Parts: sequence; C-alpha cells; structure tokens
Amino acid sequence: MNATLPPPQHPAPATEAQRDNHRADRRHLSERLIVAAFAVDLLVVLAMLLFAYALRFHSKLKFVGLLDDRITLIAYSGQLALGALLLMALLVKFQLYRPDRLSSFTYAADGIAKACFTWLLAFMGFSLMLRFDPSISRLYCLLAGFECMIGLLTWRLFFCRLLRRQPMAGQLRQRLLFVGWTEECDKIHHILRPGHRHPYEIIGVIPPPGGFTIQPHPAIPRLGSYADARAILIREQIDVALVSDLSIGRDELATLSNLCERELVDYKILPSAFQILLSGLHLESFNGIPLLGVSRLPLQSAFNQFLKRCIDIVGSLVGLIIGTPLVLLFGYLVHRESPGPIFYKQVRVGRSGKRFTIYKIRSMRPDAEADGHVGWSTPDDPRRLRIGDTIRKWNIDEIPQFWNVLKGEMSLVGPRPERPELIYNFREVIPHYNARHNIKPGLTGWAQINGYRGNTDLTERIKCDLFYIENWNFLLDFQIMLLTFFKRDNAY
Repeated sequence: MNATLPPPQHPAPATEAQRDNHRADRRHLSERLIVAAFAVDLLVVLAMLLFAYALRFHSKLKFVGLLDDRITLIAYSGQLALGALLLMALLVKFQLYRPDRLSSFTYAADGIAKACFTWLLAFMGFSLMLRFDPSISRLYCLLAGFECMIGLLTWRLFFCRLLRRQPMAGQLRQRLLFVGWTEECDKIHHILRPGHRHPYEIIGVIPPPGGFTIQPHPAIPRLGSYADARAILIREQIDVALVSDLSIGRDELATLSNLCERELVDYKILPSAFQILLSGLHLESFNGIPLLGVSRLPLQSAFNQFLKRCIDIVGSLVGLIIGTPLVLLFGYLVHRESPGPIFYKQVRVGRSGKRFTIYKIRSMRPDAEADGHVGWSTPDDPRRLRIGDTIRKWNIDEIPQFWNVLKGEMSLVGPRPERPELIYNFREVIPHYNARHNIKPGLTGWAQINGYRGNTDLTERIKCDLFYIENWNFLLDFQIMLLTFFKRDNAY
C-alpha cells in the first residue's frame, strides 16, 4: 500500500518564521540584483550612445558623408533617448533579467548580441522610414550598436563573475529536493555538480510512496521518508520540489502539489515521457485542458530563422568569393589526374525530409559507385584520387556547397545532410534520427567538431545534432564555424 502524507501539522512558529525570513532575504537579494543589473545596463547604454555620438560628430569621422550643421548634443538628445529606450526594451524582451539566469554569462551574451543586432536593424529602419530632425546617422547607428554590445558584454562578464563567488552564489541558488529518482536525475546531478554557475543546489532526495525504482546517486543525501515530506521542506528550507518518478498516483501528486503551495515551495515535475527536444516543451490550453508537448525550439522562432538566414547569406557570399580560386585550382588538379566532371552531385535529404542536390569537388574516380553500392569512404578506399586525400582533409570538396547555402537548401551550421538511401535504414534503427530534420542541414555542425564525421558512431552523432537543435544560438554557430578550421581529420 502506498504511503500518504500525514495531516498538516503546524511547526513551531520560530522555525517557520526563520525559514520564511531566510527565503524572503534570498528572494529580495535576487530582486535587488535584477534592479542593479537593469540600472547599470541603462547607464552603460547611455554612456555608449554618448560615446558613439562623440566619435561620429566630434572626431575625424565627422568628415565622412554629409552632415547637418545643426547637429548638437541637445538637438540629438531625442534620438539618444529613443535609442536607449528601444535597446532597454529589447534587453527586457530577450529575458536578460531572469533571476535564474543572472549568473550565466553565456545566456547574457546571447541576449545582448540579439538585442543589439535587432536594435541596429530597427534604428536604421527608423532613419529611413521616419523623418527625424536632425536625421539619424547610419554610421552613428553602426558605431552605437557595436559599442553598446562591447560595453554590455564587458560589464556583464564582471557581474557574472561576481555572482559566482561565494557566499553570493550560495545565497542566489535555489535549494532543490528530488522526490524519487530516475536516469534524468543522474544527468541533472552531473550538470549541477560544478556548482557556482547554476541556479540550483541539490539538497537531497526522498523516495516516492512505493519506494525507489532506481537507487539515487551515492553522493545525494537521503533525507527521510515520503511521509516526512512536510517536515523536510521546512527543515531544509527547500525552494523547489522536483517530482521525477511518475509512478506516484494522481491523488498523491495533487496532495504534494497542495503541500508545496502551502509552504511556498515551487512544485515541478520532470516529464520523463519526453526523452528528446526537452527545451521545446510547451504548455498550452485546449478549452481549459492543459496540454504538454514539443512545439517550440529556438529555430522555430521567426526572428531566429531570419537572423540565421542573414548570417547564411553573408557567409555563403564570402565563402564563394574566397573559395572560387581554390575551386579552379583543385578542379584543374582533379581533371588532370582523372579526366571527367570536376563536380560531383548527390541527392541529400534536407529540412522536413525535402530532397535537394548537393555539390562537391570530385575526390574519387567517376565510376566510384558504378556497382550501385552506397556508403561512406574508408581511409584506404581504392576509389579515391591521390589529390582526394588533400581535398577531404582540408574540406575543400565542400566549397561548392556555399551555393546550396545561398539557395537556402542548407545552412552554414547544422546537422550534415545524408543520402536518402542511408536514411531509410537509419530512421528504423537509430532512436530520434529524424528529429534532426527539423532544421536545415549544414556545411559543418556540432557533431563534426566533436569528431563524429563520416563512418563514426551514429548514435553519438545524433545526440550532438539534437543538442545543437535544442541549444541553438548564433554565438554557438560562430563557435562551431571557428572550431571547424581546427578539426581537419579526414572525413571518410
């Protein structure tokens, strides 16, 4: 028979008051830090806008373009105020002031970069659509956007490092109690173990009414039985109770939820029914009935798609311009060694399963697949040309795919596209394989820079692709593109 929670018993007033005061102090500290972050962000933005004004109108840059002689700081104050208001609104929109993310510089950098990029486009758009007197200088917009980004990133780096120091980090972290234990709890414990940069501190675990189905990690304290839940919440000053084992009955879940509500403890459930794309879980209502499902991922956002497409267009144009001489040189070397077509075309599967033609510089004999065999190349593949080793080692064969990127069939960064003949088998035997087709395939990707290229472990490669899909941001794209130049192992 399952254990149930005992009837509510009021703790000693002194114990309850001490617990509530301590929790209130920590929450007030978090609120004060949010206000401080907002205030300093505003000061930095104003300072950078003024600095950009000084550079544009009171340095040698004033001779660039035609300027209105009436421009003074007072006359330009309206444009400065509008710019500051718009950028602060964007910082709020991109959730720079969430208490659980204050100490994360990665999260702050992503939001700041998005906000500054959006601000630049919007402010330059205003200069074209609206008649300001004096008009907004587009060079000023470029200077201000860049300086605001640098200023905010510099100050937030210092701020995040300060928040990670003890005892500040300990005061900001929420105290987490597990109810039950699953494999996902092991992953959470592994993530939170480094400590200071995460918003939670694991206090311990209690068993569900029917006992543990999986034994907790030995390092996690066992704080008592399920019947002692209320006393444990009070004694350990728990902020978050996380139910991970859904073998608990519906009535018990409701009772535990009510207990957490009375004790001002956040009540969360780990949805173990969803094993992939957890960052896309979204709660919505259907005629008052709550529905939980995978529906929102970073690259399903229209803004993120637009941002990624802008980067793809610019990057593919640069790649084609720089890569054309290499294509001509290695195309000549390929043709000299093996007369025939310079380019090799293959059908690959892209976003949503749509097929497209991919282009490569040929690195094998023209009749390499005359026998109908489809598969990856191997290190000692007799079909490969002598120049093919160099071409593949330095990814020169991939240069023509910048054309696929420009056409919109591929992206600079994403899961590598596979041939439909291979996918037919992969999707049947590899869990979650087709989830990678939620986004465009890429020239390079998270799996490739981690060593999973060509004939390597497909399961690990898919895990890398899913990680990228769930955690996409444009800074991650730039990181992957940069690291690609240092990962030149042969792609067989």
